[in-house]
Amino acid sequence: MIRHRHLSALTALLLAGGALAAPQAASAPHHPAPPSPYADVLDLHGTPAAALPGDDEDNNPVTVFADRGAWHAYALPKAGDKDGYGGFPGPLYIAQEYPWWLSKSFSRIRLTEHGRTLDLAGGGTPRFTSLPGRLLQTYDLGRGLTLSLELRFATDRSALVRAEVRNTGTVPRTLGADWTGSLLRPADKPMRDAPSLTATRSGVGVDFAKVRETWDYLTDGTERFEVTHKDPVRTTVNGDTYRTEATEPVTLAPGRSHSFDWTESYTFTAAERTREQARTRGVLARPASAVAAADSRWRGYVAGVTQGVPADRRRTAVKSLETLVTNWRSAAGQIKHDGITPSISYKWFTGGLWAWDTWKQAVGTARFAPDLAESQIRSMFDRQIRPDSTVRPQDAGMIPDAIFYNDPARGGGNWNERNSKPPLAAWAVWEVYAKTGDKAFLREMYPKLAAYQAWWYRNRDHDHNGLAEYGATVDAANDSPEERRLAAAWESGMDNAPRFDAGLGTGVVANRADDGTLLGYSLDQESVDLNSYLAADQGYLARIAGALGRRAEADRWQHRSAATATAVRTTMYDPADGWFHDTALGTGVPLTARGRGIEGAVPLWTGTASTAQARAVRDKLTDPAEFATAVPFPTVSKSSPYFSPTAYWRGPVWFDQAYFALGGLRRYGYDKDAKALTDRLLTHASGLTGNGPIMENYDPTTGAPLNSPNFSWSAALLLPMLSGDK
Repeated sequence: MIRHRHLSALTALLLAGGALAAPQAASAPHHPAPPSPYADVLDLHGTPAAALPGDDEDNNPVTVFADRGAWHAYALPKAGDKDGYGGFPGPLYIAQEYPWWLSKSFSRIRLTEHGRTLDLAGGGTPRFTSLPGRLLQTYDLGRGLTLSLELRFATDRSALVRAEVRNTGTVPRTLGADWTGSLLRPADKPMRDAPSLTATRSGVGVDFAKVRETWDYLTDGTERFEVTHKDPVRTTVNGDTYRTEATEPVTLAPGRSHSFDWTESYTFTAAERTREQARTRGVLARPASAVAAADSRWRGYVAGVTQGVPADRRRTAVKSLETLVTNWRSAAGQIKHDGITPSISYKWFTGGLWAWDTWKQAVGTARFAPDLAESQIRSMFDRQIRPDSTVRPQDAGMIPDAIFYNDPARGGGNWNERNSKPPLAAWAVWEVYAKTGDKAFLREMYPKLAAYQAWWYRNRDHDHNGLAEYGATVDAANDSPEERRLAAAWESGMDNAPRFDAGLGTGVVANRADDGTLLGYSLDQESVDLNSYLAADQGYLARIAGALGRRAEADRWQHRSAATATAVRTTMYDPADGWFHDTALGTGVPLTARGRGIEGAVPLWTGTASTAQARAVRDKLTDPAEFATAVPFPTVSKSSPYFSPTAYWRGPVWFDQAYFALGGLRRYGYDKDAKALTDRLLTHASGLTGNGPIMENYDPTTGAPLNSPNFSWSAALLLPMLSGDK
């Protein structure tokens, strides 16, 4: 169970700018809520055309909303799309690791009077709005009737929908209600045959047959999507379409209203389903309480992310918040703690967690949900390789690159242990602790962080000189020098950066224990970002040990951090071009011919650079011909012969690297430069100031969006950038 910080309702509401209105009692006079400053920070309008979401790049063009770690999500109709009126497009459900649309709109309400269907647009064009924590539809049916639909998430498996019909006229009205929906089947077998409709006593269900298509669709035959109504209903199913009808009409006196309430649940196992049925009974027995709890939670979230943010940037902060919460997945399958996935909008980033994404996401999440930040760190350390591992005992202490709903034993093709990811975990733990003061969390994580550090130097320091290399594990996938080089580049997180090009001389070497046991592989170069991160994490381990009262250990970590920083400072900086570079294994010669990459700014963020070195790096970071492009901080310098503004890690702007560069500038006193470059980044990166999604990366020359919309680590590190934190 994830707990969250809560402000008092009044204080939080004021901080949130009145964004969330208290629910109205059914018999209370109706007063419209004040406009929210955070309405529609993301464009969530759209209806799926096919079950398989995604364009040619596997990106879903319809942005969705989820909450509480649910594995299903919804959108809003577009004005004018009358076929979508009365329901929420979706749900988009995750078949363990892949997103699919179940329906264009699974639960569409229809109101009738004297056997005649009421036109939901009879009194004018409806309004479809997203607000922090909820989706809202408002309809004027004409002749004194209004209808509002609100969707919130009540649990980690269930959405709560409330459809309130109100009589604003002068005479009583007697209304009937029913709901319809149809399956949106996948085009191809066996996925096409997986879902099937079932009538239930309280609504309708969708069961899923077992399908094990490793790269497309994964179900066990135990999954279920279920709609449960509060009021008595009867349901009929006709092929792929159902109709649920309220068994009794509702009579509304003038000024009165009635709320039709139902839940929409998506569960993976029979045990989950049994638990969720009990929970939804409680939700439907007290729906107003579920609404109040959700709204209170979101007021706290909004207050957390907007604190210290200038007024004109707060909508961007709330956009970041909504992005992170929609990408939150609760524990399921082999994921044992709640975590945040990179993007529900991109097929391959939906059902799993990545290590260095997690470290960065936790830092941002701690601003509004510290317990969720702790949980996502735990989610990766749950899979830390143990000394008693029967598969890779030589990798004890390692954190795998990525974990998913399915591990390899269950046919999980996406799970990746062929490499790790950059070591930023101690930084993340400390940043979360700074928000919580939770020393129990420090005690829990400290030995695990120490084991991770030990793995780097045991398995990734080929010549034992105190400078580590990115590398690859002993793994069936790493079956050739080229595959090992590729895995090592992935371990950096900067997959295709020029500094890892085989054509520029990058290769791998084997690492062995004293007894000859193969431990893994290293690149034949020592990387400046890796060793700066290691120095920083050693410093954070010193802080953690100090906070736990372990003074001798704190001193040892601090000494080690200083030694690592000295090695980086003295061997990886090239005074001829004023930049930090990777160095050749064995000789220590900086690999300057591969061009300047943004990794050379990391020693400023970690405090590794000398004052003079920082001054020279600052000159490059503020030079329009180098890194001060229209959207600043491309991953490769504009002057590099390998600069390509749209080629993943060969030029696009990534917000994590921008965050490190900006923090480095501030750390060495270049606050004015950092502010100017922050303003340029936030102004020119497409969509940040409007209702577009936060992207994985951007074209540095135009600000155009590139890969993966609704990307979590971009959203997470925007939060400290927006408030000017280091």
